[in-house]
Amino acid sequence: MDNRQIIAMFGKSLLAASLTNEEIMNFLEFSKAQVKDFASGETVFFDGDVPQSLYVLLSGKIHIQKTSLSGRNVFISKIDEPGDVFGEAYLLLEKPYDMFAEAVQNTSLLVIDGKAFSFDINSAVSLKVHGNLTKILAQKAYLMHTKLKVMASGKLRERIVRFLFWEMGEKESVHLSFSRDEWATYLAVARPSLSRELGAMERDGIIEINGRNIRLVNRNKFEEYL
Repeated sequence: MDNRQIIAMFGKSLLAASLTNEEIMNFLEFSKAQVKDFASGETVFFDGDVPQSLYVLLSGKIHIQKTSLSGRNVFISKIDEPGDVFGEAYLLLEKPYDMFAEAVQNTSLLVIDGKAFSFDINSAVSLKVHGNLTKILAQKAYLMHTKLKVMASGKLRERIVRFLFWEMGEKESVHLSFSRDEWATYLAVARPSLSRELGAMERDGIIEINGRNIRLVNRNKFEEYL
């Protein structure tokens, strides 16, 4: 991957919002950013590691996971959109990771030295990047707030409806970008329980399911569970 491709791909990231190509190039040089490739199954960082870098996805897919006391790896979230930033909160808080990141397919990451985000640095480009990083943290906080609203719902059907309500927005349907297993993990339920409840909702004429495509059949019945 040449410099022009790296600049173009990093330019898609919220971290590079409002930066010119020249400013991006200067920041990447100043921050000693490097492209690192990870094979499928390779770990990016381990639980307990002390953060040294911030990561930007260029291509591929990363799963963030946590190992349970019984030794089972529990899925937490995925990083699969080019330009997605991860690891920033632990870096800024200077706290060891309490989860691990694993490539689930061949993946390229832009690895940015954490020192580039020191508040002692006050160049114009660095200030822009700091501002963008603040927006990224705010966006993730909002998404977490949304998840808490979903999880605050009592019964599983209510959680499913609230989740779909946020995913659909003003539309009558949604194509989910994640697997049923990932959805179940997000809702903190077993996959069979989620599948049974989705089947019951389909039989009750509330939704129609076709693979990862879900369509509202009866909005009034759907909104009874909000």
